[in-house]
Amino acid sequence: MTHNIIKAAAISFAMLCPAMQTEAQKKPTELTFATYNVSMEAENYVKKGTAGISEKVLIDELASGNNAQIKNIAKIIQTVRPDVILLNEFDYIKNPKDGVVQFIKGYLEKGQDGAKGIEYPYYYYGTVNTGQPSPYDLDNDGVASKTGADAWGFGLYPGQYAMVLISRYPIDLASVRTFQNFKWKDMPGALKTLKADGTDWYTQQAWAEFPLSSKSHWDVPVKVGDKTIHFLASHPTPPSFDGAEDRNGKRNHDEIRFWKDYISDSGNEYIYDDKGKKGGLPNNSSFVILGDQNASPVEGNAVAEGIKSLLASPKVNSDTAPESKGGAAHSPNNPFGKNHTAFWRMRADYVLPSRKGFKVTSSGVFWPAKGEPMAELVEKRESSSDHRLVWVKVILE
Repeated sequence: MTHNIIKAAAISFAMLCPAMQTEAQKKPTELTFATYNVSMEAENYVKKGTAGISEKVLIDELASGNNAQIKNIAKIIQTVRPDVILLNEFDYIKNPKDGVVQFIKGYLEKGQDGAKGIEYPYYYYGTVNTGQPSPYDLDNDGVASKTGADAWGFGLYPGQYAMVLISRYPIDLASVRTFQNFKWKDMPGALKTLKADGTDWYTQQAWAEFPLSSKSHWDVPVKVGDKTIHFLASHPTPPSFDGAEDRNGKRNHDEIRFWKDYISDSGNEYIYDDKGKKGGLPNNSSFVILGDQNASPVEGNAVAEGIKSLLASPKVNSDTAPESKGGAAHSPNNPFGKNHTAFWRMRADYVLPSRKGFKVTSSGVFWPAKGEPMAELVEKRESSSDHRLVWVKVILE
């Protein structure tokens, strides 16, 4: 499970004259951060149940430059124009020219249906646990299949449902921390999964090797002028597709809890990254937690304490939940509908800036109501994704 850290070509600002630099420094920097589960994984483009699929399916769709669903996703991003955005469910493609760069060059930089193209010179991606075969029968169905629910993270092939962070500002690649291989057993108070008779769900050997993260957890530092913002990216497993043992619900809870511990001033001494460095985020850091958390504090079947405790952290600015007219109209009898971020009616996706370093000015979910401009981009699951882009606008302090 080695990481593949790819460095994008840098844009040089050396030609700026000192006077221009001084003027720029005087103005407050307004930034937009976003997360978007784009459903750009192979099974999205083929008939469900198709055998032998892999990331090559997405490679072909990106290479065409003409996939209608991906073009709509690009137009949504071009409309919101985030400075930094996490793309969940973007299959891991080792060669950036076939993957993230092709998406940027072939779709985002090209204006889509009247929208202006947008450049993202910087990006980060790496391997994930989804589809990585384990030798164990993790779902206890009597067969160690090495795939699906018997992979370290549910997936039909290595790298399915992976993620990519793209940025208009430089990424400090040397300082990126990843936690793909952090073992679940090493989290104090981990929610262990038990069978109905009270015995351990996982064998001793499987539990010893089990990674906490179903995909990965990343701390990606982005440089904005002389300031560093830590983007804490993840995509916890859905708390579903299991049984009474709630193995996925417990993992989802602990994957979310990881970030709460990571940003805390204490209690994170147990954490170690994939290079062996221990501890959490340095105190007084500015950060943004973003991604599809697959959990809501008020709806769904997650172990809600996980997301509740993260939102309640004194370091997290969760004062206002992003909302949309489309979400409200989609669930007119649900008071939480305006905050939903997925077609299947739940707040699942989050952009949570730290209280330190930012003044939040506005936020939203890209979900136009029927009859509003661009409503066709989210009209159906096939139009773009079953999730919606979530954004937060801030002034850098």
